[in-house]
Amino acid sequence: MILFNLITTIHSLRPSPCELMGSISLCPSPSRLQLAILYITLGLASLGVGGIRFTIATMGAAQFDKPKNQRAFLSLYFLAFYVANGTGLTAMIYIEDNVGWNLAFRICLVSNVIALKRNISGTFGNRDYYYGSVETTNILGDGSSKSLRWLNRAALKVEGDHERQSNQSNARSWKLCTVQEVEDLKTLVKIIPFWSSSILLSATLSMFTNMVILQALTMDRHIGPHFQVSASSFIVFNLISIAFSLLIIDFFIIPTWKKFFPNRPLTLIPRIGIGHVINILGLAASALIERRRLHVVRTHRLSSISIVPMSALWLLVPLGVLGIGEALHFTGNIMLYYQEFPKSIKNSAGAMVAAVLGIGYYLIIAITDLVQKTTGWLSNNINNGRLDNVYWMLAVIGVVNFGYYLICAYKYRYVEKSNDNPNDSLG
Repeated sequence: MILFNLITTIHSLRPSPCELMGSISLCPSPSRLQLAILYITLGLASLGVGGIRFTIATMGAAQFDKPKNQRAFLSLYFLAFYVANGTGLTAMIYIEDNVGWNLAFRICLVSNVIALKRNISGTFGNRDYYYGSVETTNILGDGSSKSLRWLNRAALKVEGDHERQSNQSNARSWKLCTVQEVEDLKTLVKIIPFWSSSILLSATLSMFTNMVILQALTMDRHIGPHFQVSASSFIVFNLISIAFSLLIIDFFIIPTWKKFFPNRPLTLIPRIGIGHVINILGLAASALIERRRLHVVRTHRLSSISIVPMSALWLLVPLGVLGIGEALHFTGNIMLYYQEFPKSIKNSAGAMVAAVLGIGYYLIIAITDLVQKTTGWLSNNINNGRLDNVYWMLAVIGVVNFGYYLICAYKYRYVEKSNDNPNDSLG
């Protein structure tokens, strides 16, 4: 944030303003130094976001003992997360457009400083969230599970281990693992298929987010005779849908279910699966709306630069549906990882989702490039393309991915925790 503020304050760190020559706008190119500073700034911002956006959620949940309280914290955290995103896409963009970039980045800097101060002041009062152990006990015995038995070899003593341990006093040989370490690794191996099933889901949603803005740019965005919504602000409706869905799911549906079915708690795997289905329905709705938009374009014989006489508010339907789906599967995945992960790496649960998002973004670049090379669906102007076919393609990908998810769900067995109350499930 400091570098962003310097770029907006010091004129030599950014290109000169564009000059209008008649009807042509001439914009000077940035220097190598200006580009280098910009890339360094973006890189540092990405590292900062990657380090705290999701891991701080699981660190906060680690301060509670009961799964019920952990679930409540995670729900409230992501509710605040989406509200903050919505604020950034509305209030901050308004300040940038109407007041100036300087004030917007200063507000961001002050907010980060306040957050850092609060974090440092609370560090010494927080519970230690690392549960690692270097004990030499629990070498393979009756405590090992029957699944993935080939991993049990890591906890088997072989000839020379006893002599090696005696020569290293209290230090344990790196070649010999405890039963708990082996079981922790088994948990990770078993949950990787679930994790991989979220990659295509993330990719399809990322592509939808990009395409829906292009749709909004070509449609009538007016609400009333005088107010026009910016195309990028339509994503806010998706965030609003997610926030309201989280409130309804975690503070109405789940408590009501527990009241009427106390012996049948909702689990996380069905919650995530329902999220997959709702996302498929949202993509199908997007395809139908785009098909209607293209029909209006051809009926009125509009040029590629014309605004289609169709309200952009139709886009709120898929945005709302996909918001409900994300409230189910996104937070559900983090809760599942946090619930199932061994204590030593519970705080990596959020990072697993961040990795899915990152891989999904790269994957969608490859999918977009493939579609452009093999079809004419993605034209430079969507009025001349077939974006509806792209949405149908994403829906089909979602169906195939959901089939893969069902296989993973059928094969998976929850980690047994004898001290947990099943009614306190994170789901």
